[in-house]
Amino acid sequence: MILEVKGIRKSFGALEVLKGVDLQVDQGDVVAILGPSGSGKTTLLRCVNFLEYAQAGRLVFDGQPYDLSKITKKEIGALRRKTAFVFQNYNLFLNKTALQNVTEGLIVARKTPKAQAVEIGQKALAKVGLSDRADYFPSQLSGGQQQRVAIARALATGPEIIFFDEPTSALDPELTGEVLSVMRDLAEEGMTMLVVTHEMGFARNVSNKVVFMEDGVVVEAAPSKEFFESPRSRRTRDFLQLIQQE
Repeated sequence: MILEVKGIRKSFGALEVLKGVDLQVDQGDVVAILGPSGSGKTTLLRCVNFLEYAQAGRLVFDGQPYDLSKITKKEIGALRRKTAFVFQNYNLFLNKTALQNVTEGLIVARKTPKAQAVEIGQKALAKVGLSDRADYFPSQLSGGQQQRVAIARALATGPEIIFFDEPTSALDPELTGEVLSVMRDLAEEGMTMLVVTHEMGFARNVSNKVVFMEDGVVVEAAPSKEFFESPRSRRTRDFLQLIQQE
């Protein structure tokens, strides 16, 4: 098991957003986190990568346990070196080219020699089908291309797991496919991914596990085929029925 979360709790003021969530991710898993808006999906993802700080809970990564209420900056730094995060809205530097966006973190944060970083960056862009866009700025790229640059940036760090937060929600439908295609390729290569998504086709056909959340708790977690074909919870069945009607 690469990642395990136990009893994670997070409140914003009086609002309790995560109410003791458990989660397990094995090496090579593609786990889709589904649920209605406001269910705590993105907050969970952000807490697991320390973009938000949980008030309680335990995290085990690569067999190493951490108390989320007492975790140190040094521990967070060590964990982040093994993970990568792909945001909803790309989070690219607008004044840097695609290649510079991919290499910036390697050069600045990881002290990778520039020539080596460029080589890694070019390979990462090739992997997402953007070799010919290395010198383009974000303003010259479509939303789908920008998100693929963001994925290349994540890949360049050699992560053990990539967290995706609604990676296609900012895209027009015709651009969604190119991003999902890259993610499908990564899944087939064995990349471990934890994906908050509303794309039911991806959850059904690419992920191997589904976690369904509502109101800050996990309602159901199951292998993808089982989740879609024979959900155990009535709430899950209602959710899937509603999605199919849209």
